[in-house]
Amino acid sequence: MFIVLTVGLTLLCVITTAVVPEQTPYRPADVVALLLAAAGPLALLLARYPTRRTWGAPLALAGAGSVITVNAALGYTIGLLQWPPWIAVFLCFSTNGRWLRLASSALAGLSIAGFLLLDRGGVDMSTVSGIAMCCLIAAIGGEAARARRAHAVSLHEQELGRRREEALVAEGVLLTERNRLARELHDALGHSVNVMVLQAGVGRRVFGENPEFAQEALSSVETVGRRALVELDRMLRVLQPSGPGENVEEPAAPGLPDLTALVGQVRATGQEVHLTTGPEPELPLSAGSAQALYRIVQEALTNAVRHGSGAPIQVSVRHVGPDVTAEVHNRRSDEGAGRADRADRTPGAETGWRAGRGLTNMRERARMEGGRFEAGPVPGGFRVQVHLPVAGLGA
Repeated sequence: MFIVLTVGLTLLCVITTAVVPEQTPYRPADVVALLLAAAGPLALLLARYPTRRTWGAPLALAGAGSVITVNAALGYTIGLLQWPPWIAVFLCFSTNGRWLRLASSALAGLSIAGFLLLDRGGVDMSTVSGIAMCCLIAAIGGEAARARRAHAVSLHEQELGRRREEALVAEGVLLTERNRLARELHDALGHSVNVMVLQAGVGRRVFGENPEFAQEALSSVETVGRRALVELDRMLRVLQPSGPGENVEEPAAPGLPDLTALVGQVRATGQEVHLTTGPEPELPLSAGSAQALYRIVQEALTNAVRHGSGAPIQVSVRHVGPDVTAEVHNRRSDEGAGRADRADRTPGAETGWRAGRGLTNMRERARMEGGRFEAGPVPGGFRVQVHLPVAGLGA
């Protein structure tokens, strides 16, 4: 588009110079005048100088200014040749920095001085004021265009920054939700699957000798499996609701009866489990803390059954001061404790203990509810302990 406009201005200058008659004291138009009329607008093409784009506009201003100076020195009228320099001034102030703008101002001043000294028509106040006004308008217009372009770039960068921040926030929310669902899948379904495997194994082993007990084990497998399917269905509806207005109901906060039922599921596998609770009928916990306590006890029992060797498991839940404390102590035999301790150690390490995914999930649940979590080997077994603040006293 810039080249098309430049060519159009060139044709207009040449035609005007050839058609409009000259008056005294200027020389009549000839071939040289026509060449100068074409050279002035064509000098603007230097603004698109490909190798030094920064210096393009000053070069265009120098070329257009030189043409009007030569034109005045040869005695021709300026006509439309005055417009290419003003266009070049506009380009200089709209595209360059401070120092190049100062250089462009100096070039414009030299061109104006050369024209005023060499023009045959003489100099009066109207001529000087007109030149000053055109120069001022071109400079202010270029400065305004540069400021507007810089403002547009700034707004674009701010918009990009805002979008990046929104993307990071969305990614963080998505990652948090994924981690939460991963914890739920690991703790809830992992426990259910472990219990079903153990109960099915017990039922298979005693099927011939004690078919009634085997029937009870299979019935328990069915019950636990149905509960696992309900839990899985709820999580899938959270991940992919059927409609935009569908609200997935959160399960009721588990209490002491749910913990008792949980211990009963583990007992059904043949594992000896003892549950000790306080005198309160319900735990003074918020819904989130109650859910966290249930999941922590559930995962601790799963780990105790998996890594133990049939030794008794002691579960204690009590309200002491500002906290509700739950403890799962797996009093393993020497053989079971050694096997479990080796399973919890970093592979290849002779000392040190590393938490797996289950213990990491338990610690994160306690942290999110403002509680404290401890887990590790103790003499004779392994202990998991969590302290959660009662409702209204959480941090």
